[in-house]
Amino acid sequence: MTAQLIETARLDLVPLSVSHAGEMASVLSDPALHTYIGGAPDTPEALRSRYQRMTAGSPDPAVSWLNWVIRPRGSGLVGTVQATVRDSVAEIAWVVGTPWQGRGIATEAAHGLVDWLSRQPVDAIIAHIHPENQASAAVAAAVGLTATDEQQDGEIRWRRPR
Repeated sequence: MTAQLIETARLDLVPLSVSHAGEMASVLSDPALHTYIGGAPDTPEALRSRYQRMTAGSPDPAVSWLNWVIRPRGSGLVGTVQATVRDSVAEIAWVVGTPWQGRGIATEAAHGLVDWLSRQPVDAIIAHIHPENQASAAVAAAVGLTATDEQQDGEIRWRRPR
């Protein structure tokens, strides 16, 4: 499975490229984005290195790493969406830079991703969300995922069966 251009009403989800690293380092530079996931913003060089590994693909041929940057039409990059697919289960995630939050971009991008995944050989979609991250919980609910009783690394597993 490979990432393909996904178009929504306002957004283009563009397959990730190493060339996106410089712009994305700025988009992802707010330390507040790491409140629930830990870590700190990457430098452009570190992000370029990470994007090189990500675009090379998973070393496990049974796993697909699918990554997109989010580009509102007529604008620069504002975030990312991703899916890791293994055994017909897609684990998804999203992040939108702080200046663009609160505009429905994460929800629209996640909808586009989930709609695309529903046309792939995927039987379930999951996301792991910190219990205090209400914004991500709202995105997950908006795209049809439901919180479960399962937790992984302190995060709640949200699930949407096919």
